[in-house]
Amino acid sequence: MAFDFTKSEQYILSIRLSTDGFSFSIFNPEGEKDFIITPYPVNNNYSMTANVKELFASDETFKRRYKQVNVLVDTPRFMTLPLDMFDDEQMETLFYSAFTKQDNEIVLCNVLAKNDIVALFGMDKHTHQLINEQYPLASYYATSSPLTDYFLTKGHNSTNKRLYAYTHHQVLDVCCLDNGKLQLTNSFKVPTPSDTLYYLLYIWKQMGMDAEGKDELFIAGQQNDSLIAELRKFIRNIYPIYPKAAFNRSTFAQENVPFDLQTLLICE
Repeated sequence: MAFDFTKSEQYILSIRLSTDGFSFSIFNPEGEKDFIITPYPVNNNYSMTANVKELFASDETFKRRYKQVNVLVDTPRFMTLPLDMFDDEQMETLFYSAFTKQDNEIVLCNVLAKNDIVALFGMDKHTHQLINEQYPLASYYATSSPLTDYFLTKGHNSTNKRLYAYTHHQVLDVCCLDNGKLQLTNSFKVPTPSDTLYYLLYIWKQMGMDAEGKDELFIAGQQNDSLIAELRKFIRNIYPIYPKAAFNRSTFAQENVPFDLQTLLICE
C-alpha cells in the first residue's frame, strides 16, 4: 500500500516497543484510511535504547513529520486506579507502592477519562528521552491502557461478570468486570498454552464467576482455537474476538496487527 509522504503530516505513526520485537505502523485517518505495519527485530544483546536508536536509523519513515506519534510500551509494570484517587504529584509514590523501584525508570500515566480510570506504567528513562528528542509531542501508552479502555467500553452495560483476555507472544493480559465495573487488570507470562489455561481458570474461580450461568469470557489473540476448545470443557459462555468484526473491517483489523494497537487506533 503506497503512502504519499508529502502528506505525512496527515498521518499517525505508531511505534510499539516490546522485548520480543518492535513494530511501527502508519495510519491515514482520512479518506480510505490506509494502513501499513512493519515488524522490526530487536537485538537482545543491546539495551532498549540502543535498539530504538537503530530503529530510527533504519528507515526513512522516521525522518518525516506526522500529525500524531504514538508510542506503545509492552510492559507488565502497569496498574490502574480510580480517577478521583489520582494525584499527578504522587505518581511515583502510588506506582512504587505496587512495584519495586527500578533504576532508570520513568513513571508515566494514561488518563482513561471516559471510564474514570488512570493507568500508571513504567518505561525506560533513556528510551523515553531518546524518543522525546525525535518526537517531542509523542503520546506514550502502556499496551494495557487501550485494551482496558476498550474492554471497559464494550462491557460497561453488562449486568453480569465478564473476563476479557488477550494472548500474545507468551503473555496473557486480562481485564475482569462485574456489572460493568473494573475489578481486575493484570498481565502474566505464559510460556505454554497450559499456563494460559491455568491462569484463565484460576482468575475465573478467584473472581467467583459462574461457569454455567450468564458470566462470559471474551478472548482475543492469534491461534486461540485449541485454547478455546479446552476452556469450553469448563466454561459455557466463551466468545472469541475477531478484529474484522470488532473494528468494522477497518484497514488495521488484520491478524498480524497487535490487538492493543487496534484498540488504540479505533479511538483515533
